[in-house]
Amino acid sequence: MPAPEPPARIGILGGTFDPPHAGHVAAARAAIERLGLDRLLLVVANDPWQKSGQREISAAEDRYALTEALAEEVPGAEASRLEIDRGGPSYSVDTAEEVLARAGGPAELFLVIGADLVPELGSWHRHEDLARLVTLAVVSRPSGATPAVSTGWRVEWVDGPRVALSSSEVRDLLASGGSVDGLVPEGVIRCMHRRGMYAVR
Repeated sequence: MPAPEPPARIGILGGTFDPPHAGHVAAARAAIERLGLDRLLLVVANDPWQKSGQREISAAEDRYALTEALAEEVPGAEASRLEIDRGGPSYSVDTAEEVLARAGGPAELFLVIGADLVPELGSWHRHEDLARLVTLAVVSRPSGATPAVSTGWRVEWVDGPRVALSSSEVRDLLASGGSVDGLVPEGVIRCMHRRGMYAVR
């Protein structure tokens, strides 16, 4: 009797991706390598509820196009529009449930987050349900102490990336006419040009 197939190892790296940058590439590559993922879904938030109202967010379809360009830089990664198609506020627990329902067989889910998000986990929608569904894959930042994770979560630590960069810094650079060469993948920059985003010159 053949041995049962091991569960698929699926990672979820969610974000606004406004825009994607080299830090996302480094985190995605580190997660795939460290966790031995079969797939890494780059899940584009439809309505990032924790950011709504704080600033203007680029259209979801534009951000999805940029994330498709990002995925081309990372073997094993793919852009996902689950949250866009679902509509409404984007909650990680809903996405985890949907990914598991669509897996087509046994699956082990890893939710890839930056260490800076760990203190906020208790405020996430249905966080106790989320903790039962996923293993946290916490990507450490170049600086800062290792955060304490509250009980109830399964955790894997992912070293790296060594890229101290945020989307807001990229947007500020672009707004001031600065160059983002080396900070944003060339394919993403080309997509920005095509879609007329961020006043890219």
